[in-house]
Amino acid sequence: METLVLVAHVLLAAAIIGLVLLQQGKGAEAGASFGGGASQTVFGSQGSSSFLGRMTAVLATGLFITSFVLAVFAKDKAETVGDAGIPAPAVIESSAGEQPELPALESAPVEPADADVPSAE
Repeated sequence: METLVLVAHVLLAAAIIGLVLLQQGKGAEAGASFGGGASQTVFGSQGSSSFLGRMTAVLATGLFITSFVLAVFAKDKAETVGDAGIPAPAVIESSAGEQPELPALESAPVEPADADVPSAE
Protein backbone atom coordinates (compact mmCIF):
# COMPACT_ATOMS: atom_id res chain seq x y z
CA MET A 1 0.00 0.00 0.00
CA GLU A 2 2.82 2.37 0.89
CA THR A 3 4.54 1.70 -2.42
CA LEU A 4 1.34 2.47 -4.31
CA VAL A 5 0.94 5.80 -2.50
CA LEU A 6 4.60 6.63 -3.10
CA VAL A 7 4.29 5.94 -6.84
CA ALA A 8 1.14 8.10 -7.00
CA HIS A 9 2.98 10.85 -5.11
CA VAL A 10 5.88 10.87 -7.57
CA LEU A 11 3.54 10.86 -10.57
CA LEU A 12 1.51 13.73 -9.14
CA ALA A 13 4.68 15.74 -8.54
CA ALA A 14 5.83 15.18 -12.12
CA ALA A 15 2.37 16.13 -13.44
CA ILE A 16 2.36 19.37 -11.44
CA ILE A 17 5.79 20.26 -12.80
CA GLY A 18 4.55 19.62 -16.33
CA LEU A 19 1.39 21.69 -15.86
CA VAL A 20 3.28 24.61 -14.39
CA LEU A 21 5.69 24.57 -17.32
CA LEU A 22 2.75 24.52 -19.78
CA GLN A 23 1.13 27.60 -18.29
CA GLN A 24 1.92 31.02 -19.67
CA GLY A 25 3.11 33.89 -17.58
CA LYS A 26 1.29 37.19 -17.08
CA GLY A 27 3.39 38.88 -19.75
CA ALA A 28 2.15 36.50 -22.46
CA GLU A 29 -1.37 38.02 -22.34
CA ALA A 30 -0.12 41.27 -23.83
CA GLY A 31 0.60 39.50 -27.15
CA ALA A 32 -3.07 38.49 -27.49
CA SER A 33 -4.07 42.09 -28.25
CA PHE A 34 -1.84 42.03 -31.35
CA GLY A 35 -3.42 38.92 -32.83
CA GLY A 36 -1.54 36.19 -30.99
CA GLY A 37 -4.52 34.96 -28.97
CA ALA A 38 -6.17 32.96 -31.76
CA SER A 39 -3.85 30.01 -31.25
CA GLN A 40 -5.25 29.34 -27.77
CA THR A 41 -8.75 28.36 -28.89
CA VAL A 42 -7.99 24.65 -28.34
CA PHE A 43 -9.00 24.94 -24.66
CA GLY A 44 -11.94 27.28 -25.25
CA SER A 45 -12.49 30.97 -25.79
CA GLN A 46 -10.82 31.94 -22.50
CA GLY A 47 -7.65 30.06 -23.39
CA SER A 48 -5.92 27.40 -21.35
CA SER A 49 -5.43 29.41 -18.18
CA SER A 50 -8.59 28.36 -16.37
CA PHE A 51 -8.35 24.69 -17.41
CA LEU A 52 -4.67 24.36 -16.53
CA GLY A 53 -5.17 26.33 -13.33
CA ARG A 54 -7.94 24.02 -12.19
CA MET A 55 -5.95 20.93 -13.08
CA THR A 56 -2.97 22.28 -11.15
CA ALA A 57 -5.19 22.85 -8.11
CA VAL A 58 -6.60 19.31 -8.34
CA LEU A 59 -3.14 17.77 -8.66
CA ALA A 60 -1.81 19.91 -5.80
CA THR A 61 -4.65 18.66 -3.61
CA GLY A 62 -3.77 15.08 -4.54
CA LEU A 63 -0.11 15.74 -3.75
CA PHE A 64 -1.07 17.12 -0.34
CA ILE A 65 -3.21 14.06 0.42
CA THR A 66 -0.49 11.62 -0.61
CA SER A 67 2.04 13.57 1.47
CA PHE A 68 -0.24 13.25 4.48
CA VAL A 69 -0.72 9.51 3.92
CA LEU A 70 3.05 8.99 3.57
CA ALA A 71 3.56 10.90 6.85
CA VAL A 72 1.12 8.54 8.58
CA PHE A 73 3.01 5.53 7.20
CA ALA A 74 6.31 7.01 8.43
CA LYS A 75 4.81 7.58 11.90
CA ASP A 76 3.67 3.97 12.08
CA LYS A 77 7.13 2.75 11.08
CA ALA A 78 8.76 4.99 13.69
CA GLU A 79 6.63 3.48 16.45
CA THR A 80 7.74 -0.04 15.54
CA VAL A 81 11.43 0.86 15.54
CA GLY A 82 11.48 0.46 19.33
CA ASP A 83 11.38 -3.30 18.84
CA ALA A 84 14.58 -3.26 16.77
CA GLY A 85 16.96 -3.48 19.73
CA ILE A 86 17.59 0.24 20.24
CA PRO A 87 18.26 0.89 23.94
CA ALA A 88 15.96 3.11 25.95
CA PRO A 89 16.99 6.75 26.52
CA ALA A 90 17.64 6.05 30.22
CA VAL A 91 20.23 3.41 29.31
CA ILE A 92 21.94 5.74 26.86
CA GLU A 93 22.12 8.56 29.43
CA SER A 94 23.49 6.30 32.16
CA SER A 95 26.24 4.95 29.91
CA ALA A 96 27.14 8.46 28.71
CA GLY A 97 28.31 9.45 32.20
CA GLU A 98 30.85 6.64 32.39
CA GLN A 99 34.30 7.44 31.04
CA PRO A 100 36.17 4.42 29.74
CA GLU A 101 39.72 4.09 30.96
CA LEU A 102 42.17 4.66 28.16
CA PRO A 103 45.66 3.18 28.30
CA ALA A 104 48.35 5.75 28.99
CA LEU A 105 50.85 6.36 26.25
CA GLU A 106 54.34 5.41 27.24
CA SER A 107 56.91 7.98 26.28
CA ALA A 108 59.88 6.36 24.61
CA PRO A 109 63.14 8.20 24.19
CA VAL A 110 63.40 9.72 20.76
CA GLU A 111 66.54 8.78 18.94
CA PRO A 112 67.90 11.40 16.57
CA ALA A 113 67.47 10.49 12.96
CA ASP A 114 70.19 10.84 10.39
CA ALA A 115 69.67 14.10 8.58
CA ASP A 116 71.01 15.49 5.35
CA VAL A 117 71.72 18.80 7.04
CA PRO A 118 75.10 18.92 8.83
CA SER A 119 74.94 19.60 12.55
CA ALA A 120 76.06 22.93 14.00
CA GLU A 121 78.58 21.29 16.33
